[in-house]
Amino acid sequence: MDFNKYVDNAKKSKFGMWKLNYGLHRFIPFNKPHGINIQSIGEDYIETIIPYKKVNKNHLNGVHACGLATCAEFCSGLLLLYKLGFKNYRLIMESLEIKFHYQAKTDITAKFIATDEWIESEIKAPLKKADSTYIKCTINLKDTDGNLVATCYTNWQIKDWKKVKTKV
Repeated sequence: MDFNKYVDNAKKSKFGMWKLNYGLHRFIPFNKPHGINIQSIGEDYIETIIPYKKVNKNHLNGVHACGLATCAEFCSGLLLLYKLGFKNYRLIMESLEIKFHYQAKTDITAKFIATDEWIESEIKAPLKKADSTYIKCTINLKDTDGNLVATCYTNWQIKDWKKVKTKV
């Protein structure tokens, strides 16, 4: 599967976006029942959405904290893999931190932005000197009224696949 081709097609058409989301639900089945989808894609950002529906609600009738964290993690990881290349780099989430600001009572969107300059200076340059690097990504989660519901920080370990050692 040429992931970058699917992402590029999703930027151009609704059908392309549908195909990308359909494929991601098959490859990441955990997200499917929660309805976590890519909402929009640009050159330097991806925006994902978690709908306000029964399966995603907590005991206070808001979107569950773990659902918000998953939506944010999916958003940042996907953009990093798109920018770096699935076949070139391995990502492992080292840790996740989330700060809640406002109760989530509508659909929630998570947006992560990463410019080519940021990728080069914060990831690729350090990888020229070391086998792996750690990068902290900031993802803002907002409700349909534009209120900042939460800020999520995903910490990723990034490594060139050529440097990955696995047991045989």
